[in-house]
Amino acid sequence: MHLPAYMERRRQIVDEALDGLLPPVASPPSDLHKAMRYSVLAPGKRLRPILALASAEAVGGDWNSVVPAACALECIHAFSLIHDDLPCMDDDEYRRGRPTNHTVFGEAIALLAGDALLALAFEMLAANAADMAPERVARAVTMVARASGTWGMVGGQVVDMQSQGQDTDADTLQYIHAHKTGALLTASSCIGALLVGASEERLADLRSFGQRIGLAFQITDDILDVVGDEDRIGKRPGSDVKHDKATYPKLYGLDESLRRARRESEEAVEALGRFGPEADPLRGLAKFVVERDL
Repeated sequence: MHLPAYMERRRQIVDEALDGLLPPVASPPSDLHKAMRYSVLAPGKRLRPILALASAEAVGGDWNSVVPAACALECIHAFSLIHDDLPCMDDDEYRRGRPTNHTVFGEAIALLAGDALLALAFEMLAANAADMAPERVARAVTMVARASGTWGMVGGQVVDMQSQGQDTDADTLQYIHAHKTGALLTASSCIGALLVGASEERLADLRSFGQRIGLAFQITDDILDVVGDEDRIGKRPGSDVKHDKATYPKLYGLDESLRRARRESEEAVEALGRFGPEADPLRGLAKFVVERDL
């Protein structure tokens, strides 16, 4: 399997679906819809939706049937980035290679665009109910809600903010990474399989896989903030140092951080030991998260 070609094909499918599911600019309030589309349709890897499609594929399900759920994950991711970039949080000026949402549309519209995307994501998830078992859809909604709120991204963001400028220990650092970034990646690694009827045993394996690539992904992000190239990572490096954030390079140094990221990636692949070749895209993605732009 050629992973870049696989990811590009899936990215195109997700982008086409997002374009149709997002509110059109011509529909009022147009400024809000412009802001929503600006962030969601910005150039990006679409890692979370691709993981969702690949997890359905890994258990022999129809991955096409989970495209709306995959799109919901990208909307939630975009919501988190819009809010993360606001002046009251990281106050970043660039994201995905272009000005952040609030620098283009103003803080109020950016805040509301994030709110609207979070709500729209759950509308997309619920829309899957027409062709799927209601109990699966209910579990998927619960899974994504927990990954997005106080038990996931939002909770992790709070601890991340509170840890700025502090001497953070290893347990707190892992909590931040596992919640702020890892929770949604874990949900993304499970939701497609869940919706197509995977067994509890397979879901447990995918959960373990997702937890490990979530940590590997965020450790790599920490590293890229130190050594990354702006043109390749789409944002200015050095933000973590500027805000004195809790990161793996700050606690462990670059070499040990890279070793830990690679170990998590290897353990993610090992978690798929009971899967056949249908899970090869997931195996490739586990390696991709630590090799991107390093």
